[in-house]
Amino acid sequence: TDVIIMREGLQVVRRKLLNVMNLLANFADKYKNMPALAYTHLQPAQLTTVGKRATLWLNELYMDYCELEHRLSSLALLGSKGTTGTQASFMELFDGDESKVKELEKRIADDFGFAGVVPVSGQTYSRKIDAQTLATLAGIAESASKFATDLRLLQHLKEVEEPFEKNQIGSAMPYKRNPMRSERICALARYVICDSLNPAFTSATQWFERTLDDSANKRISVPEAFLAVDAILNIMINVVSGLVVYPKVIEAHVMNELPFMATENIMMDAVKRGGNRQDLHERIREHSMAAGKRIKEEGLENDMVDRIAGDPMFGMTREQILEHLDPSAYIGRCPSQVDEFLSECVRPAIAPYLTGEDVKVEINL
Repeated sequence: TDVIIMREGLQVVRRKLLNVMNLLANFADKYKNMPALAYTHLQPAQLTTVGKRATLWLNELYMDYCELEHRLSSLALLGSKGTTGTQASFMELFDGDESKVKELEKRIADDFGFAGVVPVSGQTYSRKIDAQTLATLAGIAESASKFATDLRLLQHLKEVEEPFEKNQIGSAMPYKRNPMRSERICALARYVICDSLNPAFTSATQWFERTLDDSANKRISVPEAFLAVDAILNIMINVVSGLVVYPKVIEAHVMNELPFMATENIMMDAVKRGGNRQDLHERIREHSMAAGKRIKEEGLENDMVDRIAGDPMFGMTREQILEHLDPSAYIGRCPSQVDEFLSECVRPAIAPYLTGEDVKVEINL
């Protein structure tokens, strides 16, 4: 019965996971062309788009979906194996007729909708099944936590926020809006990730054909993992369905950094106009350091464009330099990557399960 219950639980998780994926896919598609700063080491690196970043969250959920499908397809019943897994009592029941013993297991599997039973066992099914199932749930928790952590950072940057109810209390400080839903996702995810160690240790410490120190542990660890992941997905459905994007803030952050990122293109343009690449490279380094110092130490705006325009070595007007500051020229294949990922991977996974009705969730804040 444990495996039957786990199967039912995984099917509920799959339904909600696919609902989150569908919402994120729609979000990614909507914002696939909107340039945004991309970060490595949490430092501005190049540009991405708001939608492309959403596919990073979605890709991990897609990986979880594939793992969940594998877990569901590979679940098998214990069958009728007896006290130590030898089926000795069933051989006695059927007067040594092995075909009847095997037929009994087939009928049991058929009655409960399973493709088959485990080939060999001790008294119980291998506790690795519990460990593998909770590893699958922990994978979903990991992906959810990554999404929620990124959203907390984006809310700090005032670029993207989780939804905020009209009468919601955002903080003890009346002017604040804390990312409460995302924080809750992270908290529950941490619990599930740690909880997944319980069945792993149980599986590792079984004695011969079985012992009973797994019983009390699994009756807590397995159900609580399912309950926590169910809560995580409920919150994610609520959050993703109401994400708030602030294009002007995103654009301001992009334009504040783009003069640095565009220097390679500006330098090559100046070379075409007769400049020396090595000398220009050194001059850009000097201007970058000076502009960065102005921003960090004086709190002033990025004046990189004006510095280059005023440097006769480059021989370029301000207008000619600004032609290199079109953010859409620096997002690479972001829109195409989003389109391809959604059409080739995500939409085919979601389509068989779409019912036309969204999962209804209620979040208490």
